[in-house]
Amino acid sequence: MSHQLPDVQASRPDIAVGLSQVGVTGVEKLVKLARNGKRPIVLMAEFEVFVDLPGGRKGIDMSRNMETIDEILEDATDGEFDRVEDVCGDAAERLLAKHDYTSTAEVRMSAELVTKERTPASDRPTQSTATIIASAIATDEGTKEEIGAEVTGMTVCPCSQGMSESRAREELETLDVDRETIDSFLDRVPQPGHSQRGHATLTITSAGNPDVDLREIIDIARDSMSARIYNMAKRPDEDHMTFAAHSDAKFVEDCVRALAEGVVEEFDHLSNSAIIKMKQSNDESIHQHNAHAEREVTIGQLRAELNGSS
Repeated sequence: MSHQLPDVQASRPDIAVGLSQVGVTGVEKLVKLARNGKRPIVLMAEFEVFVDLPGGRKGIDMSRNMETIDEILEDATDGEFDRVEDVCGDAAERLLAKHDYTSTAEVRMSAELVTKERTPASDRPTQSTATIIASAIATDEGTKEEIGAEVTGMTVCPCSQGMSESRAREELETLDVDRETIDSFLDRVPQPGHSQRGHATLTITSAGNPDVDLREIIDIARDSMSARIYNMAKRPDEDHMTFAAHSDAKFVEDCVRALAEGVVEEFDHLSNSAIIKMKQSNDESIHQHNAHAEREVTIGQLRAELNGSS
């Protein structure tokens, strides 16, 4: 004889306190990203899935969350998505529809994107890796989607470089090199400064889905630091990267400002309400601590600041 099992999740908790996020993390799924005229890119993506929980309910339907994620991500595996943020958006909207007690559903995704490129000096084939960041928040008022990436590059400290340049100038003066030649030499040959491996993160959030190309976001982030780095490098490539980085020394703050400038220049079609998140973290080479800077702001405010009107 069968009997109906009690729905413990729907019962009232002993402590009636609401929770802003309840769900599952570490959900791994394959996602296909479409490319015009080419084979799709297959991503091994990791998802986090949350809904809010009112104080009068003991728990969420965890199996229902997983069922919803499986449904949409299996669809994504069978077919193809043009934008990874749409995967999150569709999942968040389905979660909201299936949970009548929730007001907010959120889905986050991260995945490693590997693309082919050429080394800068030796022109050898190599690969570049970026971490894709995507998310969506669905409410009764609509859905906001986020897309972005974290990339790794190289930075050089301007302060350290300035001290090296001062030392070089003094040494050249003791060798009776004239000032004009010293100025010309130091202008053409950047002096050493301590370098860091930098991590730039850039994401864009807007209502609906951000009208941006993920590859352009990655390029802006890679170019915000002193120099791009490559997974494979011959000696001419090492020389190229070192010279390029020391020719464009940047503080961690400068990198975030370069992200801001790149976003405004590249995405002039975005609505002023689009939210830009920019972050730079540098693994210091001569300190035990790391350097960090970040900014979250609407692109409208960034435009005003860069135009000098704010």
